[in-house]
Amino acid sequence: MYKRILVPTDFSKNALNAVRYALDLYAKLNCEFYFLNVFKLENYTTDTLIIPEPGSAEFEVAKAKSEENFVKLLDMLALHHDNPKHIYHTIPTFTFLSAAIKKTISNKDIDLVVMGTKGASGAKGVIFGSNTVKTMEIVSECPVLAVPKEVRFTSPKEIVFPTDFKSVFKRRELRYLIEIAKMHEATVRVLHISKKPFLKPEQEENKQLLRDILDEVAHSFHTLTEKDVADGITAFVESRDSDMIAFINHRHFFFEKIFTKPLVKEIGYDATVPILALH
Repeated sequence: MYKRILVPTDFSKNALNAVRYALDLYAKLNCEFYFLNVFKLENYTTDTLIIPEPGSAEFEVAKAKSEENFVKLLDMLALHHDNPKHIYHTIPTFTFLSAAIKKTISNKDIDLVVMGTKGASGAKGVIFGSNTVKTMEIVSECPVLAVPKEVRFTSPKEIVFPTDFKSVFKRRELRYLIEIAKMHEATVRVLHISKKPFLKPEQEENKQLLRDILDEVAHSFHTLTEKDVADGITAFVESRDSDMIAFINHRHFFFEKIFTKPLVKEIGYDATVPILALH
């Protein structure tokens, strides 16, 4: 059974870094990688009433450039990432990125999306580009892994899982976290950040459920009494030199606080570990 992984790319260094990270993270598994490029037409904007059609000169030139970049990417992977367990597919398309991602997830039965955190524009001081944040928000069919551009792959040995214990955990939600932990013999550090040192009865029940679910991997529980969730996560990860952060993207969870615009101020300018958004 092949795992199907979607990697959107704009052929930037950051996108290439995400490709490499995904290949190394899943080096031991049989995988089909789908590389998706949404190509742009120089003279086309959303204000233009006439949408370029396949067959038009401008459309075909842009598509040919995308395909040419794919050839270069596959040549590079053949040279540096020749893994008999991996099969590569390329998808050049002209549409909105979010629509292309959703369509590919549906058509190819994708298990995981892996993205770089910044696009080719690479705006200074912005850790998670708007495309990455939007993808984490709109994709509910599978997990999304965001890889900061400075991260070089090392086998993850410690994965931080922040939670407020307010939601009932389900095994299927945590399947990919457990899979990665098993593959790399990583320990899951469950982190609870709260101003109060005690849990309510329902939180205690959810904590016990989580303990049962994580029974098949090494894990431990930690509590920080921090005012700010993002500061607490950052301090914990940096002090322990952790390798990844995983969280369940519940709508009411702290996703909005951390992974939208204020992220730059809250996490700082040096996101150093990949973020796995589970659903």
